[in-house]
Amino acid sequence: MNTLRLSILDQSVAVAGRAQDEAIRQTLALAQQAEGWGYSRFWVSEHHSHPSIVGTAPEMLMAAIAARTHKIRIGSAGVMLPHYAALKVAEQFRVLDALAPGRIDLGVGRAPGSDGKTAQLLNPDRYASENFPQQVMELQAWVQGEPLPASHPGHGVFAYPQSATSPDLWMLGSSDYGAQLAAHLGLPYAFAWFITDGQGVEQALQIYRETFKPSARLDKPLATVCVWALAAETDAQAWHLFESRARWRMDRNIGRIGPMLPPEQALREYSAQEHMALKAMKANALVGSAKTVAHKLQDLADRLGLEELVVITWTHDPQAQVHSYSLLAQEFNLKP
Repeated sequence: MNTLRLSILDQSVAVAGRAQDEAIRQTLALAQQAEGWGYSRFWVSEHHSHPSIVGTAPEMLMAAIAARTHKIRIGSAGVMLPHYAALKVAEQFRVLDALAPGRIDLGVGRAPGSDGKTAQLLNPDRYASENFPQQVMELQAWVQGEPLPASHPGHGVFAYPQSATSPDLWMLGSSDYGAQLAAHLGLPYAFAWFITDGQGVEQALQIYRETFKPSARLDKPLATVCVWALAAETDAQAWHLFESRARWRMDRNIGRIGPMLPPEQALREYSAQEHMALKAMKANALVGSAKTVAHKLQDLADRLGLEELVVITWTHDPQAQVHSYSLLAQEFNLKP
C-alpha cells in the first residue's frame, strides 16, 4: 500500500456480558497497542447517558493515555462544546498538552452526544448551541495563548499552563455547518462518515476546501474522514463479526439502544424495510479481509483526496477489534 496514514477513534463501547469499566480499560490498552503498530492518532469520543457508549469524559481518558504513551497524537472526537465553558475546556487541554507536549488534538463538536433531557442537565441553557461559533473562537484564542479583544469580557484572562506547544484545534462535523465554520476559522476538519454512512461527505469537503481561509496555525485545508471498518483473516470471518454491529444499527433505528451482542446472538427477524436498510448498509460497509478493507480504504481516500483516515471499529470481542487494527497496520505497512 502507499503512504496513507491511519488513525483510530475509540468510543469505549459497552458489550453484553462484560462490565462497563472493562471497556474503559480496553480503550487504554488499545491506545498503547496503536502506538506500537504505527497509527498516527488515537481519538476518544464524548457521549452521555448512552447505554452503548460509556466513554463520557474524553479529557480524563486522554490524560491516562498520555501517561501510557510516548509518540502517538491523542485527541478528542470530540468535546461537545455547548455543554461547557470554553475557558475550562482550554485549561483542561493546556494541562493535557503539558502532560504530552505537542501531541494533543482538541476536536470539538456542536451536537449534544446525548438526548435532549441529558443535554439540558449538562447545560440548562437550551440555546447554548447557538453560541457555538463564538465559543470556538474563544477556545481558539485561549488554547493558543492569544489575547481576546479589549471589548471581550475575557480580555486579560488566560488559560494556564502556558508552554512552548499548544493543542491543535479540530472542527468535527457530519454536515455542511462544521465544514463552513472550519473553513472560516482556518481549522482542520474531520467528517464523521461513520454517522452518515458517507452521505454528504463530498459536498462538505468541497465547501471546506473552496472556502478555506488560512489562519496562523494552518495555511491550507487539512481534512480527514472518520470511517467504520472491520477486518479479519477472511471475508467470511469479518462478515460474521459484523452481525453484532448490524443488529445494533437495526435496533437503534427502532429506538432500542443497548450493549453490543455477540454475533451468535445478534440475528433476529427483520421486517422487509429493515432487510432493505441492512442490504444498503452492507453494500457500503468497509468489511472483509485485511486486503479487502485496505483496498476499500485506499480507494475512498483517493476518491476524496485524503492523506489520512480515522478508523472506528466495534466488535463484541475486544480481541477481534485488536486483531482488526493489527491486520490493517500490517497491510498498510505502518511504522511506529
